[in-house]
Amino acid sequence: MRAYERFLKYARIGTPSSDRTGRTPSTDCQWELAKELVEELKQLGMENPSVDGNCIVTAWLPASPGHENAPAIGFLAHMDTSPAFPGQVVEPVLHPNYDGGDVVLPKEGRVIRVADFPFLKSLAGKTLITADGSSLLGADDKAGVAEIMTMCERLAAGDRPHGRVCVAFTPDEEIGEGPDHFDVAAFGAKYAYTVDGGAAGSIEYENFNAAAARITITGVSVHPGTAKGIMENALLIAQQINGLLPAEEIPARTEGYEGFFHMDYLNGTTASAVMEYIIRDHDRDSFARRKALLERACAQAAAEHPTAKVELEMKDSYYNMKEKLAGCMHLIENAKTAARMAGVEPVVEPIRGGTDGARLSYVGLPCPNLGVGGYNFHGPMECVTAEDMDAVTEILLAIVQLYSRS
Repeated sequence: MRAYERFLKYARIGTPSSDRTGRTPSTDCQWELAKELVEELKQLGMENPSVDGNCIVTAWLPASPGHENAPAIGFLAHMDTSPAFPGQVVEPVLHPNYDGGDVVLPKEGRVIRVADFPFLKSLAGKTLITADGSSLLGADDKAGVAEIMTMCERLAAGDRPHGRVCVAFTPDEEIGEGPDHFDVAAFGAKYAYTVDGGAAGSIEYENFNAAAARITITGVSVHPGTAKGIMENALLIAQQINGLLPAEEIPARTEGYEGFFHMDYLNGTTASAVMEYIIRDHDRDSFARRKALLERACAQAAAEHPTAKVELEMKDSYYNMKEKLAGCMHLIENAKTAARMAGVEPVVEPIRGGTDGARLSYVGLPCPNLGVGGYNFHGPMECVTAEDMDAVTEILLAIVQLYSRS
């Protein structure tokens, strides 16, 4: 079975996570995909396929005879999709022999335009896969899940020598909780790769340092006719705080290694308001300065509105994995070699985000990230191609081959 065929099946199982439930997994729908994967892993003859109480799926493939001393290599992908599109109905649409032009989606009048996404021209002639316009597609990261599963099928056939191969599929990566309950020692891999990036051949070992901030503002609400000298409008205080941050340092105006403040939630009334930010920077010192700037903005607003209340909660989410991979650059070099073996030119680039691997690298499992062959994640313009998914599967197999020789 080709990877895209598996992907079509997985994509139809809605699995959005949620940062509002306080549970693990954060949504019950993730269990459906987890159980499906366990059954498939059993059919492939993998060793000990199981899903634990935290919805983490794991399985192993014992080393081929004569390769028992090769380092155990792990591959991970996440089952959840972005909560930005919480609906669970996903209908993939195939565009065979795509012509490289604008893609008209069947629903809601959406069009994926070449003018907006010039990379589309490079996909001409391939089988393009999109959603129908009413949802995201879920290639982040069900394409990665499908590619790892297809790799397992090929390895389990027994005609490729390999060391021990460990696979895992996690819940709740999109809300930053994927590795919360991951048992690195039990997983058994010496090194691993997350398969959770963009274009086929992309290799990422530098990611943002990340923090999440929640600001709760309690205003003073009185009748506007008698409000002079008394009212403290929580919404205006929220505007003031945001206005104290650099206007150019937002996701829409930054790229590459540039960090940002991203307000992704604001809700409130005159009486009270809540703001939520994510804070990102590749450089650890700049990251610290960003957090300090938000603290000063909140303190200034609180000082200027003494009868109101401004509360800031801020928590680090993950750090730049580059710090932990400096001594394991063979992971990057082997991934580059594997991409070329698969006929793909590798591109090493920083992640403007994070993966489960960023956190796992800090708890003893060095874990760079590989592309899945997808684009435009987290929205209805998302797409992937069947051929690029085949190429990623070949890259994974080549990585296993390279480490089997170690």
